[in-house]
Amino acid sequence: MGNELTVAVLGPGGVGGLLAALLSRAGHRVICLSGEETARTLRTDGIRIRSAHFGDFTTRVEADTHLREPVDACLVTVKHNALDAALARVPAPALDDGLLVPFLNGVEHPATLRARYRPDRVAPAVIRVESTRVAPGVIEHGSPFAEIDLTGTAVPRTRLDTLAETLTAAGPATRVQDDETATLWAKMSFLAPMALLTTRHGVPLGDVRTRHRDELTALVEETAAISRACGGPADPAQSLARYDAFPPSMKSSMQRDAEAGRPLELDAIGGALLRAAERHGIPAPVTARVVGELSAGTHP
Repeated sequence: MGNELTVAVLGPGGVGGLLAALLSRAGHRVICLSGEETARTLRTDGIRIRSAHFGDFTTRVEADTHLREPVDACLVTVKHNALDAALARVPAPALDDGLLVPFLNGVEHPATLRARYRPDRVAPAVIRVESTRVAPGVIEHGSPFAEIDLTGTAVPRTRLDTLAETLTAAGPATRVQDDETATLWAKMSFLAPMALLTTRHGVPLGDVRTRHRDELTALVEETAAISRACGGPADPAQSLARYDAFPPSMKSSMQRDAEAGRPLELDAIGGALLRAAERHGIPAPVTARVVGELSAGTHP
């Protein structure tokens, strides 16, 4: 990889659009992969970012419906339930030696991707950010931060370091983490309780942590026990302290999907959590109840 990278972004929504725009602004070649209508809009209008943290700006990107040439990295930023269909846009021969970097919620997708692409080029990442696509090519970044943990058990370290440096220079503080399992479970342990309860009750995080504190605490403790059994971190007190530090108005992406009538990433988050609990014999009654209620459509 040289100083300027060619990066594909599969699914230029809230997260993908933000990363595409930041990389483009930093001078890298960015190819957004999407449906024809979105691709046409992006080719004509570029991506417009509204962000108190990174500034308001518009930047040009290339756009196509399929990857047709090798790239240094392909960022996968679609929702879990759109993954299978979206991957048809990235044929393995076209990706060739490029890194495949999934920014997906959950813990089960790396194995799926390694069965389809070169296992030593799949580099899972997690991002901490609140960023929403409000129209094709128009992204609102609401959080005063954007932080990425990049990992990949079998990926050459120099490849990870180069991508991390590129992302950090473009905006989001990016660290390479040695332990892929711990990295993915750290995100899962934090995300799952917030996503499940904000969506189940239809209220922002501030109301969950006050009006539904006992339920939140129980979910955090169950999730931590499952994470520990899977080789991930387990610190319920730290998770609760982090929730308490967030703005009370914060919503989860699952909650936003529910409000917009979009499909929920329930299986990738709640389902994966319960499957891991079952594998390791960890009781998770509160998680099972909340996931069951959401599966049945019980949310505002």
